[in-house]
Amino acid sequence: MKRGYVTYRRGPLRRRTAASLAAVLAAAALVSGCGIRTTSVPVDAGPAPSRVPCRLSSSDVATRSPDNVSTTVYLVCTSQLVTAERPVAADATGADPLAVARALLEEVQQAPTADERRAGFTTAVPAGLRVSPARDGDPAGAVRLSSQPEDLSAEALAQLVCTYAESEALVRDGSVVLGGPGDYPPRGYLCTSQTKSRPGDLATPDGVRLD
Repeated sequence: MKRGYVTYRRGPLRRRTAASLAAVLAAAALVSGCGIRTTSVPVDAGPAPSRVPCRLSSSDVATRSPDNVSTTVYLVCTSQLVTAERPVAADATGADPLAVARALLEEVQQAPTADERRAGFTTAVPAGLRVSPARDGDPAGAVRLSSQPEDLSAEALAQLVCTYAESEALVRDGSVVLGGPGDYPPRGYLCTSQTKSRPGDLATPDGVRLD
């Protein structure tokens, strides 16, 4: 009678223990075999951290020498125009619009340095673009390009306009005056906050025909 009682009490206990152990093993198999399971409940983990700072540290800026000075150019980073400092020859920042335009064009169309690439900078200005002397009748400070300005990509034109807008030698009444190789008169272009924030959204960076 005593033995029957003990057998009756142990049976359910063993079954419960075995069921619990099986459940634990099944859960462990799911975790180890399938990894993290999907859930129908949306989880907001916040925005992903940016890997493109679009900013250069002071140690990344090219070192000046007695023969050059630092100048500001505009490059493309995360679909915006962002400034970068480049060294140019000291005599290329004077009052001669042609010399200044050529020096700045050379810098803005130059491939970004290793440090600039790591920061996410690119340039859209084509390497084959050239600057020609202004023609008789062109407004003071006008720059003639080897391509019509409107034939450049929106980003390239915005880069060039905003870079030229940093130089007093290339600004007339607040705008940069650009022309092409054709007989069309030069036009004045403005570098605005919209040009900098969305250069690719504009057909031209706020072009305004001059009289």
